[in-house]
Amino acid sequence: METLWFILLSAMLVGYVILDGFDLGAGTIHLWAARTDDERRTILRAIGPVWDGNETWLIAAGGTMFFAFPLLYASSFSGFYLPLNVLLWLLIGRGVGIELRKHVDNPLWRDFFDFAFAGASLLLTFFFGAALGNVVRGVPLEADLYFFLPLWTDFTARGDVGVLDWYTVLTGLVAVVALAVHGALYVILKTSGTVNQRCRVLVRRLWPALLALTALSLVATLYVRPGVLGNYRGHAWGFIFPALAVGSLLSIPYWQRRQHERNGFFASAIFLTMMLGGAAFGVYPELLTSPTSPHNSIGIYNAAAGQSSLRLGVVWWSLGMALAIG
Repeated sequence: METLWFILLSAMLVGYVILDGFDLGAGTIHLWAARTDDERRTILRAIGPVWDGNETWLIAAGGTMFFAFPLLYASSFSGFYLPLNVLLWLLIGRGVGIELRKHVDNPLWRDFFDFAFAGASLLLTFFFGAALGNVVRGVPLEADLYFFLPLWTDFTARGDVGVLDWYTVLTGLVAVVALAVHGALYVILKTSGTVNQRCRVLVRRLWPALLALTALSLVATLYVRPGVLGNYRGHAWGFIFPALAVGSLLSIPYWQRRQHERNGFFASAIFLTMMLGGAAFGVYPELLTSPTSPHNSIGIYNAAAGQSSLRLGVVWWSLGMALAIG
C-alpha cells in the first residue's frame, strides 16, 4: 500500500506540473510573446478556461500527502515554512494579476497587473524547480525527523545548506526553461497570428538552452546524490524514464518544423512526465533524505498512515479523482 500511494502521489504531482505547467509557462513568456493589449488578452484567453482548475491539482496533491504520508506533510511544511509562504504570495499575485487587469481601462493599471502575472509565474516556476532540487539533494533532518531551512546559506550543496544553493538554483532554472517551452507550445496550439509566430521563435531559442540545462542537471544530480542510480542499477527497466525523456525532448523541434502543434505539446508533456518520474524512481522508497544523518531519513514506511486507512483511502481517492477528471 505504501508503494501504491507513493505512485499515486507522484502521479498527482506530475499531473499538476503538466496542467498548471503550461499556465505558468504562458505567464513566464507573457511579456515577451505578447506586446500589445490585444495580444496579451489572447494569451490570457488561451489559459482562461482552465488555469484556476489546474491549480486545484496542487491542493489535491497536498491533501493526498496529508492523508497518505502525514509525517512527510508535517515535516516538510514545517521545514519549508519560509519558501511555502513565498509560494503562497506568488500564487495570490498570479491570480490577482489575471483577474484584476481588466477591471480598470487604464494602460498603467493593465501593465502593472500584466507584470504581476508574468513575474509571479516565473518565480513560481523557479521555486517549484528548486523545491524538487531540495528533495533530490536532501535536507538536514534531526532525530525527531523535523528540520528547518533558511532561504540560503553559503550556496554549497553539502553541509549547512539552505533552500537555495548552486544545485537548487540549477534545478529552478531547468524548471523555468522547461515550462516556458511547455507554455509556448500550448499557446502555439491555441492561437494564430503574431502571438503564434513569436511563440514559435521562443521555442526555437529556448530549446537548446533546455537541452544543455537538462544534461547539466543530470551531471549535477549524480555529483550531489550519487546513490540516485541505485534503483536504476537494480531495476534496468527504470532506464525507460531517461530514454523517453531524451526522445521526447529531441522530438520537440521535429514536430515544430512540421507544424504538428499538438504532437509538439504532447512531446513536452512526456518530457516533463519522464523527468519527474525518473526522479521519483531514483529516490524511492525515500521521501526526504538526510545526507548528514541517513538514519533520520523519512521513507514511505515510517511516514505512511495505517494500513486500514491506506486501503480505505484508495476507494475514496479513486472516487474523488474520477469526479475531478470528469
